[in-house]
Amino acid sequence: MTDTPSTHAPLANRLPDRPIARVLDLTDPARQMLFDLDVDAARQRMLDGDLDAVRRLGGSFALIARDGTRICLARSLDRPLRYFLAKEAAGPMLIVAERIDAIRDALVAEGYGDQFHPSYTRMVPAHHVTTLQLVGCPDPNPVHARFFAPPRADGPTDLDALGARYVGALLDEVRAWLGWLPADAPIGVAFSGGIDSGAVLLATYYAMRDLGLSPARLKAFTLRVADPSVDGAVDAADDGGDLAQAQRFLDALELGFLLEPIEIAPADLDPDAAIAVIEDYKPRDVECATVGLALLRAVRARYPDWRFLVDGDGGDENLKDYPIEENPELTIRSVVNNSMLYQEGWGVEAIKHSLVYSGGQSRGCVRTYAPAAALGFAGFSPLTRPAVIAAAESIPFAQLTGGDHAALYALKGEIVQRGVRQHLGVEMPIFPKRRFQHGATPADVFAARFGDEATYRQRFLALHGLA
Repeated sequence: MTDTPSTHAPLANRLPDRPIARVLDLTDPARQMLFDLDVDAARQRMLDGDLDAVRRLGGSFALIARDGTRICLARSLDRPLRYFLAKEAAGPMLIVAERIDAIRDALVAEGYGDQFHPSYTRMVPAHHVTTLQLVGCPDPNPVHARFFAPPRADGPTDLDALGARYVGALLDEVRAWLGWLPADAPIGVAFSGGIDSGAVLLATYYAMRDLGLSPARLKAFTLRVADPSVDGAVDAADDGGDLAQAQRFLDALELGFLLEPIEIAPADLDPDAAIAVIEDYKPRDVECATVGLALLRAVRARYPDWRFLVDGDGGDENLKDYPIEENPELTIRSVVNNSMLYQEGWGVEAIKHSLVYSGGQSRGCVRTYAPAAALGFAGFSPLTRPAVIAAAESIPFAQLTGGDHAALYALKGEIVQRGVRQHLGVEMPIFPKRRFQHGATPADVFAARFGDEATYRQRFLALHGLA
């Protein structure tokens, strides 16, 4: 799917030359997770044009603010925010929502369903205030003002110092989140025993302990996909998959009481449902969302009133721990020398940047956020917060790795383990990297349940009657 179908020009290019008539804000104020001020105050920061003040917004947010014909939009890295400009008799109408289907349904309800096409929706890029001056014809281009631009590679080469800064920033974000939560709310961690979920679980546990909060509120939910028709079931990997890894991690730290296994059948993995939830078709995102959706459905069935979740989404992006060999468009030079490449893609001015989806984790955040939101959870990814990303961006990756892939991949475990040791006084176990969907799912089940991008793209388009 391209951003604009070639068969006809975008409707916005045919709008009359007059100011905006209506703004439909379909975002839910109750879903904003602002730690230190209310939604109206956050909106005022956007309108004031104080980009540093917007950067300092604590928590997770997707906001719209209006001053006459000037509309400002901004979001944190861990959640989506979309908009669509429609035509009605009184003048242009702007619709703002988290989801593409919410925009479509609003147009249908207003009698403008024929104006909708998913490729006309636009995603606000993370780390920018997007301003629309809603006057004129054709539709004026939005202006994207960056509010977060951390210095790159200005930190020391001392791994202990780098680890202390990174894990310290993580702890600060977790403490702020815990202070915002209701005092007795149970907390779930999506836990695989990997580096990112392990660091987040330990940060949460030790922060709760230091704040005098009961660890009985905390559970580590670990998924295992098993075939009940096979004697003894099927493990996700020769070493027992994520469940066995999670058990080894927690037992090494005498925290086994936190573990709560969640076991599902292969039939519970539903990629079509995941495509509908995340409104995307990229295979890695579909796979991750499919497994995450199955996990959260099982948690919801077991705990009907559970609300708050925390996860390690963003850690791979921060510490550049993706196999470069799998992407022919990347080299180690491009990965270590481009600021926030994995978080934002090639940037909002790049040809490769998708107007419909954004790029990098700015696009991929939906794989985590949307399944949680669909099932009534309020998720939080502390590793996506600017202070943690800034700590990661300060790492001199090029100098530390010397162009060696293996050195780059090993760096993440070294930095996080050293930071945990210094801040928490424990030796965090480090296991070989694998993706969530691979650690939870047996290889034969994975091959049988998942497909390719072309298939997923057709299924996405079919949701809107376009396949």
